[in-house]
Amino acid sequence: MSRIGKLPVKLVEKVKATIAGQVVNFEGPKGKLAVKLPHPEIKAEVKDGQLCVSRPSDSRRAKALHGLTRSILANAVKGVSQGFERRLAVRGVGFRAEVKGRQIHFALGYSHPVVFDLPDGVDAEVGKQPRNEDGLPTLDLTLRSVNRELLGATAVRIRALRPPEPYKGKGIKYTAERVRRKEGKTGTT
Repeated sequence: MSRIGKLPVKLVEKVKATIAGQVVNFEGPKGKLAVKLPHPEIKAEVKDGQLCVSRPSDSRRAKALHGLTRSILANAVKGVSQGFERRLAVRGVGFRAEVKGRQIHFALGYSHPVVFDLPDGVDAEVGKQPRNEDGLPTLDLTLRSVNRELLGATAVRIRALRPPEPYKGKGIKYTAERVRRKEGKTGTT
């Protein structure tokens, strides 16, 4: 039996889970979320304020998806109760980000502005004051969502607009990410 899969997911107070066939619906203070179970053999049931995941057979596919399903359901419970947050840093001279409705408008050193459409369920917020890090102005961009998978995919797509370069560190990076810096070419003496 999967060590992770056999652990029950505790439903925090104010979080309700309902099961309809292969879909588990969660409702909490931060929002609603529906999770489809990845395989028909994987079953979920609510008992005594806990969500239990089981597999009736020991097929290779069912074993592989048992712990994964439990982790996805645990993330959904955490998402509707607390929410998830991902922070990005926009670094560079003249680099800017501004949230306008469901879009983020970036100035990333290209000849044109970059407009990024936020998917439904993801909210963005830009820090008020840029701060200086290593001589480069840095803006903080915070993404929030109840869906961890969608939040991570959105952060990856935003980072891909201008990945950090190793010489000056300009670009969009995760706040906790450490960019390995390189030395530039040295002239002849």
